[in-house]
Amino acid sequence: MGTYKFRLPDIGEGVAEAEVTAWHVKPGDVIEEDDPLCDVMTDKATVDMTSPVGGTVRAIHGEVGEMKAVGSVLVELEVEGSGNAEDDVPAPPTAPNEAPEGPTPPPAPVAERAPAPAPKRPAPAPTDSAEPSFALAAPATRRKAAKLGIDLAKVPGSGRHGRVTPEDIEHYLGGGDPRYEARSGVEEIKIIGLRRKIAERMEETWRRIPHITYVEEFDVTALEETRAAMNAGRKDGQPKLTFLPFLVRAMVKVLPEFPHLNAHYDDDAGILRQHAAVHVGIAAATPAGLMVPVVRHAEQMDPWAIASEIARLSEAAKEGRASREELTGSTITITSLGPIGGIATTPIINRPETAIVGPNKIIERLERRNGEIVTRKFMPVSSSFDHRIVDGYEAAQFMQALKRLIETPALLFVD
Repeated sequence: MGTYKFRLPDIGEGVAEAEVTAWHVKPGDVIEEDDPLCDVMTDKATVDMTSPVGGTVRAIHGEVGEMKAVGSVLVELEVEGSGNAEDDVPAPPTAPNEAPEGPTPPPAPVAERAPAPAPKRPAPAPTDSAEPSFALAAPATRRKAAKLGIDLAKVPGSGRHGRVTPEDIEHYLGGGDPRYEARSGVEEIKIIGLRRKIAERMEETWRRIPHITYVEEFDVTALEETRAAMNAGRKDGQPKLTFLPFLVRAMVKVLPEFPHLNAHYDDDAGILRQHAAVHVGIAAATPAGLMVPVVRHAEQMDPWAIASEIARLSEAAKEGRASREELTGSTITITSLGPIGGIATTPIINRPETAIVGPNKIIERLERRNGEIVTRKFMPVSSSFDHRIVDGYEAAQFMQALKRLIETPALLFVD
């Protein structure tokens, strides 16, 4: 019998390390060739690690959430034959009596104190204080306390600045009120995987990019009528059109006038890379967190094709099937909260891009048009730009160009 050490392979694209997000084996498990060992995450793509050989798991290295360098040992297997342990080049010892390589000890867990049981509010009882502090309370509350013979200094106040309320007196007399039961306990959640990647990217983006946010209101009445008519006449197999395919189409038509908005800015090298192709990232909420699947070459698609691709990519992202290629390479991003969207948002740019657009919720409002009161539909649309590349005037010009196309939807289909 020999030992086979499975190491984190070179996943490519300059990846130097990956995060362990899930283990599928444990010491003592007997596995076959191609059985899953663990999942690791690089950037925003999760990669399944499978075993190249069969054997018995002797040890696993790395806690969930731990970063492992390419080439480091993930799993040790006991296998038939000599294995591959003899090919290892031992690392220099860090201490004279250090043992041979073995499982990496996990970080010492933070001692968590058991939460103390929540005490009920005290019933009337004498206190040791000889000079109780003055209690804040309204005159009516003071009269009620005096009538009941209660010292307000002994009553815990739940009002502003500790003010005693009539309910506090009732609670004090009853020895406990379910409305005022105290809560206790702290749940510690380790941030790992996609959520940690999102946190790191957001922090880096906010630290490095000076954002300028611009919000404009689009009258989408005509577009909504066009969308309803197209959906009513859609053919079998065609998806239901939402607002997003029309917004993507508008961006495709406008961006050639603003090429520095369809671009990546390498601030380390001081180089702006303007893209001819329009690869639109569509921010999608998934059970694991926010992902940005990419509609590639949107300039070649009509609204039906765009809607089909958005639906396909969103489903793949939510089910965890989206590939690395489908989650990277966007040149400009759309982020939408859909029907739950508010009046305005402040979108954070998907670095290294220079612009992001965020449609919000449609609002119906009465307007006076040609002397008549009519109902119109409006959508506030938020946008953010890298102020190092895009001036405020250019940001406004871009949004006004989008507004013109959205408010006159026939222009979306004119070349």
